[in-house]
Amino acid sequence: MLYALNGIVRADTTVIPFPDNRSRLQTKETALFFTEEDIRKMPKTFRNEFRVDGCTSHIRERKSGKNTISYEIRYRRNGYNITVSSTNKSVAKERFIEALHTAVKTDGAPKLPNTFQGFAEYFFENFYKRKVKPETLRIALSQYKNHMKPCFGAIALKRITPALCQTLLDKLKSAGMGKTADDIHSLLNLIFKAAVKHNLINNNPLDMVFHTQHEREHGTALSKEEEKLLIDTTAGTPLQLMFVVPLYTGMRPYEYASARIEGEFIVAINGKQKNGKVVYKKIPITPMLRPYLEGVTELKFFSLRVLRGRFAKILPNHKLYDLRTTFYTRCQECEISDVARKTFVGHSLGVLENTYTDLSDEFLLSEGEKFRY
Repeated sequence: MLYALNGIVRADTTVIPFPDNRSRLQTKETALFFTEEDIRKMPKTFRNEFRVDGCTSHIRERKSGKNTISYEIRYRRNGYNITVSSTNKSVAKERFIEALHTAVKTDGAPKLPNTFQGFAEYFFENFYKRKVKPETLRIALSQYKNHMKPCFGAIALKRITPALCQTLLDKLKSAGMGKTADDIHSLLNLIFKAAVKHNLINNNPLDMVFHTQHEREHGTALSKEEEKLLIDTTAGTPLQLMFVVPLYTGMRPYEYASARIEGEFIVAINGKQKNGKVVYKKIPITPMLRPYLEGVTELKFFSLRVLRGRFAKILPNHKLYDLRTTFYTRCQECEISDVARKTFVGHSLGVLENTYTDLSDEFLLSEGEKFRY
C-alpha cells in the first residue's frame, strides 16, 4: 500500500516531508499497521474497520531533543479525529488503542473553538459551571477576564507555549499575587487538560512549567479590644448584625448568603463540600450571639464586596475572613471540644469519623453554651 501526505511517496510507506534537508532530519511519517492481537483490544466499531477494511493510522516521528524521538499516532477517518503521542513507540500504540475506547464522532457536532478565548469560554459554560458553586464560578471568570484573557486572548491553543504560561505566572508572583498565581495555574491546567481531551492539542503546556504553591498566610484573630471596636462602631446599623453573626459562628464569607435561623441554631451550607454535593452545618446560637438576635427572624447580608470594604475601614490590619479565625480561637479558649468545634466551622472530622459520627443537637447546644467570655 502507498500513502502520501505532502511529501515523497515510497513503496515502504515512509513519507519524508520536504522542501529542505532540515525537515528530513526532524520529521518522518509512516503508515502504522496493527497486528491481530492489537485489533482484538480495540472496541468493536474500530475492530471491523482495521480488520476488514485494512485501515491504518499514521505515525509521525519527531526529533524532540538531542537524543529523543517523539512518536505521534493520528487517525482521521469517518468523523473521528484521534491523536496520541509518546517517546516510546509501544506506549504510543497502547495509548492509541485506549483512546479508541473513548473516541467520539465529530460529524454533525458543533465545531469546537480552537483559540484560547473561545475554548476557555466554552469550557466554563459547558463544564466548569456544572461542577462548582456560583461564587467559585464568579471568581474563576473574574480571574479569567483579568489575567488569562489579556495574556492569551485569541491565540490558537496550539501556539500557546510553556514559556508564555511561565511568563504569566512569574509576573503574578513578582507582583505579590501568589494566591492568584495558584488559582490561575489550577484553572489553566483544567482548560488545557480539557483541550487535550477534545483533541485540540496534543500536550498540556503546563507540564513544562515550573510552579510552586504559594505559602498562604493563615488568618489572624481579632483581639478582644478589636472585637469591641468593631461592634461599637457599627452599633445601630445593619452592619453590626452582619459582623457579629460570622464573628460568633465562624462561617466562611461565601457561606453568609445561605445562613438562616432555625430554632436555636444558625444553619448554612458548608462551602467546602465538593462534587456539587450540598451539605448543611449547624452552629448553636451561643450566649455571645443571642442578645443580637432578639426579634430577628431572617438574616440578610450585604454583598461581600461591600462588607469587605466596610470592615477594612474599621480594622485595616485585618480581613473579613479573620472573623472566622477569631471564632475558632475563642472556641479553643472556651474549651469547646475538638469534635464540636470542627462541626461548628465545617471542618472534616476525617473519613472514619465523618462516616460514623452523628452528633446530637443536645450535645452541640451544650458545647455552644461554653462560648462565653
